[in-house]
Amino acid sequence: MIQVTRLNNKKMTINADLIEMVEETPDTVISLTNGKKFIVKESETQVRELVIAHKKEVFADLCQIIAKSVQI
Repeated sequence: MIQVTRLNNKKMTINADLIEMVEETPDTVISLTNGKKFIVKESETQVRELVIAHKKEVFADLCQIIAKSVQI
């Protein structure tokens, strides 16, 4: 999940796995796989960085779980 800011300054959390596309038009529009769209204050680059950071965290946790399960 990533946290972004709507144009009314309210924070919202989006499931990063549901993001289909992010575009600047010039506002940043996040399109989800279910057809919903959200306009946010963060730039396309910032949203991409948030998603990458989230994925790194998820995969780091997964690697730790796998490493613990194979320890003898």
